[in-house]
Amino acid sequence: MLGNFFQLYKIGKELGLNKKEINRIFLFDDSRNPLFFKILMIIIFIFLGVFVIILGIEASRHIYPAGTLYSTVKIKDFKAKK
Repeated sequence: MLGNFFQLYKIGKELGLNKKEINRIFLFDDSRNPLFFKILMIIIFIFLGVFVIILGIEASRHIYPAGTLYSTVKIKDFKAKK
């Protein structure tokens, strides 16, 4: 997605648009409610960031999948076998 952003930025430069015009297109400045869309975009990014953080914490908390038994094998069990 970030690669597409840079590619669109290069296309805008080739068309002769300056940086301010390109940024206006990406930040919804030409719409009816530009402030609303900016605030909505910030809220969505914050929500997605919190979701990813919570998902990462929950995924790291559980070592064994649900429904499996814990391993009881110890190193001393292998020492007795030859």
